[in-house]
Amino acid sequence: MIGAVKDQNEILKKLGIASLNPMQMEMADAIANHLEVQLLSPTGTGKTLAFLLPLLSVLDRTVGEVQLLILVPSRELAMQIEQVCRQMGSGFKTNAVYGGRSSSKDRTELEHKPAILIGTPGRVADHIRRGTFSTSYLQTLVLDEFDKSLEVGFADDMSEIISALPQLKRRVLTSATQKLKVPAFVGLSKPFRLNFLSEKTEQLELRQVNCAEEAKLDALLQLLCMQGDKLGIVFCNFRETIDDVSDFLKANSIGHVCFHGGMEQQDRERALLKFRNGSQRLLIATDLAARGIDVPELQFVVHFQLPPKEHEFTHRNGRTARMHSNGFAYVLQAKGEYLPDFMQNLTEAKLHEAPLPPLPVWQTVLVSGGRKDKISKGDIAGLFLKQGGLQMEELGLIELKQDCAFVGVKATQVAALVKATNNSRLKKKKVRVRLI
Repeated sequence: MIGAVKDQNEILKKLGIASLNPMQMEMADAIANHLEVQLLSPTGTGKTLAFLLPLLSVLDRTVGEVQLLILVPSRELAMQIEQVCRQMGSGFKTNAVYGGRSSSKDRTELEHKPAILIGTPGRVADHIRRGTFSTSYLQTLVLDEFDKSLEVGFADDMSEIISALPQLKRRVLTSATQKLKVPAFVGLSKPFRLNFLSEKTEQLELRQVNCAEEAKLDALLQLLCMQGDKLGIVFCNFRETIDDVSDFLKANSIGHVCFHGGMEQQDRERALLKFRNGSQRLLIATDLAARGIDVPELQFVVHFQLPPKEHEFTHRNGRTARMHSNGFAYVLQAKGEYLPDFMQNLTEAKLHEAPLPPLPVWQTVLVSGGRKDKISKGDIAGLFLKQGGLQMEELGLIELKQDCAFVGVKATQVAALVKATNNSRLKKKKVRVRLI
């Protein structure tokens, strides 16, 4: 049996969490008493912490090799879990590897082996083939959002990885849907199953907006104006549609960021961090944003194009009305457009004139120094508060990367802050500070 995490309260304090929710507590008990656990729980319920916290207890601090492998379907989810691990401050080295960045950067970071390795199946399989790290001490495997990994074509890589883990003893699978059967190559025999999907989200209101096909963009514009300063996502099925929607919204002075698989990794990361820190309140995205990304609580989602499958509709809606919050999902239906059976009986929403949404109160500042320069969040906060003259309430979210940092700053203070802090010295590095 796994021992309890001794500093659990301290970890929760670092994460800003008062206590575990019921799902997370049941997951901790399940992992403590079973070698195979399958968790089904809606998006936004805290699955990452649910498996990370209890699995810390199975790691051995005297082993200098990878012990826990977490496979995920997207780069964003890999980075999100890596960030949570580091925020927990467990003392176990953690690294994430994924496509979209150089393998040489991976190898440099993996020279000192992490206890916890997070990655997309394709990149992890490549490192195993190259012998970048040993699998001899790897006894615990997590397949996070495993159904999504299978959907996007990672089955062969996942099978190859699992077959290369001779010491594997513990398997944990998580998903936000129960539609997909677990493949035989995962090696489950009699998993303990926790199913929280039956708990309906009563806080979600589904509404339908009717319009003419040629007026769909105009209807979207009007709907977004009605949302005011609320935070939301507009879902499209295709990258080309996102481009069209984005061009239209820019022409009509609606601020937003875009997010889809065709974007460069740096652009995707910056779009999400601006969305997280409040510099932008609207995300135009494909289903890549339906789950597995770290975004704040949303007040609404809009289906500009209708998803063809029910589980895709469910995952999109799962970005709002999370946990105990209320939210709205709007289905934008053009006249004559087919409405799937799982979208029937929606409440009609009437459009009305509304002013343009106000500009965000936050903007994002880039600092050209990060972890590799021994710079901490506290160092940046100190520079901005003391030398930059900010008040605490004018300093927002700080996201620290290996070679840089992104900071949310009240828009009214950005110009003065940049002037006061650009080319300052942090630790031993002279850093540039600029608006992005």
